[in-house]
Amino acid sequence: MKQIYLVRHGDIGLGHEKRYIGVTDLALSEAGREQAHFLKEYLSSISFERSYCSPLMRSRETADIITTVQPISPIIQSYLKEVNMGDWEGKLFTDIRNEYPLEYKQRGEDIANYRPPSGESFSDCYQRVIPPFESMILSNTKNILVVGHAGINRVILCYALGLPLNHLFKLKQSYGCLNILLYDKKRFQLKTYFENPVHDQDEKVEEL
Repeated sequence: MKQIYLVRHGDIGLGHEKRYIGVTDLALSEAGREQAHFLKEYLSSISFERSYCSPLMRSRETADIITTVQPISPIIQSYLKEVNMGDWEGKLFTDIRNEYPLEYKQRGEDIANYRPPSGESFSDCYQRVIPPFESMILSNTKNILVVGHAGINRVILCYALGLPLNHLFKLKQSYGCLNILLYDKKRFQLKTYFENPVHDQDEKVEEL
């Protein structure tokens, strides 16, 4: 039975106001690097066949730090890039709610299928992520590390656990968290959800 170690990248330090951060390319904050170093130590006894990450800097940095004690280097996979928030990228939740109240309401009512202007829906994201993710699982025979994003991880977890996409925000994905999925005979089981004990006290930034 193989295990998939699904990590969300570390903190990106954008302050205390919630905003949409999708494909905007940001580096880890100091707290984010500390979270990645904690995971490096925590997972140091695990042998990984391969490691995969998003092309976005925060994912690559997290994967690079974790694998410094592993005889492997992260493999960048474009399909692991976070959901594209289009014209909403980088904007505060409060600004979108105030400036586009109808669109904000529509997204809340159909979180799986609503597509921000010039962006992606979670259903779009599911279609680009799951087929290559399935191939990745089948192409490895041992444990793998996957460093993704809040939205991507939730899409993967919905698929693995058989949950409808409109339940994705019931799955918590804090900065630097770890999900361990067991995989055997085309079946997944969530073994562990682990929150990183290193926290930025002002952490309220949301991706998506």
